[in-house]
Amino acid sequence: MSSAIITGITGQDGSYLTEFLLAKGYDVVGWMRRASTNTINERLETYLANPKFHLVEADLTDMGSVSGAYNTTKEILGGAPGEFFNLAAQSHVATSFSQKDFTTATNLLGVYHILDNIKDDGVRFLQASTS
Repeated sequence: MSSAIITGITGQDGSYLTEFLLAKGYDVVGWMRRASTNTINERLETYLANPKFHLVEADLTDMGSVSGAYNTTKEILGGAPGEFFNLAAQSHVATSFSQKDFTTATNLLGVYHILDNIKDDGVRFLQASTS
């Protein structure tokens, strides 16, 4: 059984990747920041009734939150996912300069937190969040 975690799932690329993977029969777990949980876009709403689609709250800037989300995800899937697509990032140029600590925490430490959790599980990882 194929399964994947997608961060940045509320964005355009995240919703398109969700559609693609669900069509291929994947179980998909989308990780969302608390701020994003109140703004599920229309594209994701169409997947909420799909038993192969799940949403989990996660804050990539917090190791405890990432660890908790990863453990929850493994419970949902019955084990580690096969793939992890990290599309989450702070990518707005002006904000990246005005909120340097937040940008670093999201774009750098977030990746570290993910990798530290999946390192022993043989999960394929794609980092595609920002340049």
